[in-house]
Amino acid sequence: MPARRREPGNGSLASPFPEGWYFVATRQAVLKANLIQRAWMGENVVAWCDESERICVAHAVCPHLGSDLGPAAGGRIGNGRLICPFHGYEFDATGQCVATPFATPPKTARLRVFETQEVLGLIFAWWGIEGRAPQWSLAADPPDQGSWSGLEMKTLRFPGHPQETTENSVDLAHLRYVHGYDNVTPVQQMSVDGPCLETRFDFKRSRTIARAVTLTFDCSVSTRVFGLGYSFVEIREHSIGMDARLWVLATPVDGTVIDLSLVSQVREIREPRRRLAGLGFLPLRMRAPIMNKFIVSQQRRDVLQDVAIWSRKQYRSRPRLCRSDGKIMPYRAYCAQFYPDPSDCDSSTP
Repeated sequence: MPARRREPGNGSLASPFPEGWYFVATRQAVLKANLIQRAWMGENVVAWCDESERICVAHAVCPHLGSDLGPAAGGRIGNGRLICPFHGYEFDATGQCVATPFATPPKTARLRVFETQEVLGLIFAWWGIEGRAPQWSLAADPPDQGSWSGLEMKTLRFPGHPQETTENSVDLAHLRYVHGYDNVTPVQQMSVDGPCLETRFDFKRSRTIARAVTLTFDCSVSTRVFGLGYSFVEIREHSIGMDARLWVLATPVDGTVIDLSLVSQVREIREPRRRLAGLGFLPLRMRAPIMNKFIVSQQRRDVLQDVAIWSRKQYRSRPRLCRSDGKIMPYRAYCAQFYPDPSDCDSSTP
């Protein structure tokens, strides 16, 4: 009697907190609030800016007697220092306690501080395997900011994992089936260089604007993924002659839910090729901001379609793939580097 074939198992991703850079807040939000508190990567963190404009992201627990340092507990900023509400210990942007009201500050009183990097006013902090230092840097600010609109941002929170959401960058089949994209065509094979993954594809898409005019957008898309918390997408829309940028930032909150922030900007549109969009009749200064709001609203609509799936799906370590599924397994092999043990991210072929 022939032996029964053993079916390969399907597990779950072992760590909800892959290594990498993850979004915390905008510099503008930190400056406005003076002190902000976040649930981030399973940690309770605070962020503030000192008098030299250095941003600090730190564990929100005082090393003295364990007080919460967030504003809800009475934590505050004075002269660029974080002041504990319990005994008045003061911490500088390096995390070191530099003053107390009654005695010399103990040298051992130091906050756990996370390395930060800033891109166009977006503040990211590094989450390292077993606390190790940053293994790579994010790309520098995109050039030529003078001709681009300001940033538009929307954030959604839902049950999910950053590996699953970032997998969309290589899952071109779902663009057709879930979001209704047409003529989705890869123009460059997925490439990997250490923590950076790149893809390029073209697509067309029809959308009705103001419930009156249906337009078809003809787009070329270039995506660069730096770890599982940072995706940078450059879009060229050919029929209007519009350039846009989109950041997709997936940040684990507590090991169950994630925050997915969509950030976009549009280049100044001097001579729109298609006046049916109404752009040619608008003042130059209004064109890019209006299209920016349109893009982020469309991306939010797409993400909400995905959220209905992401928040209910089960991770399949050995999926039953077909030829149209593309680079799912090579993508998972790329992801393995962000976990303490490569086996945490199954990269085997089905």
